[in-house]
Amino acid sequence: MSDTLPIEDYLAQGGVLSSPANVPPRYRGELLRLMASFVDSELAGSAGFADTINDAPGIQERIAAARIVLEKTDHAGRVLEIMESFGADGDRYAVHHPWADRLPRDADIGAARQGGDMRLSVFHYPLLGWIDAVVMNVLMGHASVIQLKELSRVSYQPLAEVFRAILPREQRHAELGLAGLAQIAETEGGREAARASIDYWHPRVAESFGHSGSKRFETLSRFGLRHTPNETLSATWQAEVDIKLAALNLN
Repeated sequence: MSDTLPIEDYLAQGGVLSSPANVPPRYRGELLRLMASFVDSELAGSAGFADTINDAPGIQERIAAARIVLEKTDHAGRVLEIMESFGADGDRYAVHHPWADRLPRDADIGAARQGGDMRLSVFHYPLLGWIDAVVMNVLMGHASVIQLKELSRVSYQPLAEVFRAILPREQRHAELGLAGLAQIAETEGGREAARASIDYWHPRVAESFGHSGSKRFETLSRFGLRHTPNETLSATWQAEVDIKLAALNLN
């Protein structure tokens, strides 16, 4: 760390930290919050998706779904290892919350956290069958890739390295979801069901980017934990999914 610049200026200018020993208290709190949100979202996402594996229409689809569940759980474990270096109890953490629990389908919680965990609000909603799970995976998969590209630049170097290693796998998850959606969209009945699911999931996934003009973003930006405003990430996601859905006659 720089001996001449204040910590926030050092981090805002691209400086990095590399161990718990040189992390200031306020930065530590924000870093742990960021990691907890990621870990909780991956655990909740994988738990919810696991319930749909047997709804898949074929062996290859079941293999793809199982792979996504496995790798998302692994991603949570990799970041949890970093949290353990800050004193988190990893063994207790994995079983501390009922990750598969969901709110009623018609709940409307916006971007608000619920209960005692830090999962993104979208992971509080239930999946209803295979088509619904594929649509959610496509929309949230593309959102996750955009968010991970942003997180791959965080100023805590060990975490940035983990996010960069995870990113290609999350890109593959989005690709698997899109391939599954393309199969569904081959029939009019499939397209109709997919469009209904898109109408449901689109606004809920959009909430995962946070609010426009967020003051919290300003704080995270000063610590080098965020770089791109929420509204820019959201607009990028919207443009990307519009193109993907239009190619399948689904938007």
